[in-house]
Amino acid sequence: MDEKQSSKTRGKPIKCRAAVVRRPGEPLVIEEIMVAPPMAREVRVRIICTSPSRTDISFWEMKDEPAIFPRILGHEAMGVVESVGEGVDEVTEGDSVIPFFLSDCGECVDCRSKKSNLCSNLPFKLSPYMPRHETSRFTDLKGEVLYHFLSVSSFSEYKVVDIAHLTKIDLSIPPNRACLLSCEVSTGIGAAWRTANVETGSTVAIFGLGSIGLAVAEGARLCGATKIIGVDLNPDKFEVGKKFGVTEFVNAGDCGNKTVSQVIKEITGGGADYCFECVGLASLVQEAYASCRKGWGKTIVLGADKPGSTLSLSSYDVLHSGKSLKGCLFGGIKAKTDIPILIKRYLDKELQLDGFVTHEVKFEDINKAFDLLIRGESLRCVIWMDK
Repeated sequence: MDEKQSSKTRGKPIKCRAAVVRRPGEPLVIEEIMVAPPMAREVRVRIICTSPSRTDISFWEMKDEPAIFPRILGHEAMGVVESVGEGVDEVTEGDSVIPFFLSDCGECVDCRSKKSNLCSNLPFKLSPYMPRHETSRFTDLKGEVLYHFLSVSSFSEYKVVDIAHLTKIDLSIPPNRACLLSCEVSTGIGAAWRTANVETGSTVAIFGLGSIGLAVAEGARLCGATKIIGVDLNPDKFEVGKKFGVTEFVNAGDCGNKTVSQVIKEITGGGADYCFECVGLASLVQEAYASCRKGWGKTIVLGADKPGSTLSLSSYDVLHSGKSLKGCLFGGIKAKTDIPILIKRYLDKELQLDGFVTHEVKFEDINKAFDLLIRGESLRCVIWMDK
């Protein structure tokens, strides 16, 4: 956005288009809405590209709490700063930025530590409002409040983001690649890179080869893993996985009289050094844990199961196996420092992002993007807001 245009809208509500979910499971409706100016420590962003994910699908379908309607979904995006609120000096009008769902305030003990990416000042929660002021910046043309989603709500031409959920990026990266680093791809790569600290020459098993699982494979490849085993029910995923470093494939539905963990132990000679659960099933977490090598094996949980789901592990096994189990949000990455690193690695042609994009559509075709994802026909479908 040029300075002249920004000066016309700065400090004023903006009328724009957004894809609104009025009722669970119903097609998204593109309608005109109003986006209020940013409050203190907030930034108003013009979205260039966004991409729906399985998380958006889950909350689109969800009928009970924490579902709430009418809502603007979307949490993977790239955009340009239109205006900033009081107290914002990290970005300025015209900067290219990426929003993200997990806050990085840079001030609390956790954000200053290398040991955690779980901010204490603005802890993660499924609030339908802005994280700092607990109010919405969206209304429809009748004045009805429209609720936020994961502090991003990128299915709108303009949206307000807290500065703790925003990082400035290199202009050299194309928008339709930058938006991929807003959530799932960064989550998968970060899980291998930051959370597991996968070592050169190690063995890795990935349970679920969706976009997060494939991003884990890409992260493990970048870390130097020599054997990357993909576990999935769909054998077609192996060919896709090879592009991101997957070297072996286990069809979870075709292991004969053996368990998946037994097969993986045979392939690795005792168990994988690192196992990643990317689906969100407690039973699969247990199988991943069983697939880890005794003594030093690590199981990393990325998938989110239904609320109330529990794990059941043998106390004897936990004590005697020496293995570890760890959960991670957003791959353990600190967005404001790590996303720029990932962008540089992409620009240096080390990190593969292009292979994740299987479709690109106009904003008017957002429901087509949802359908492609639901039918399993796309990895990442990029939505261009202004084409």
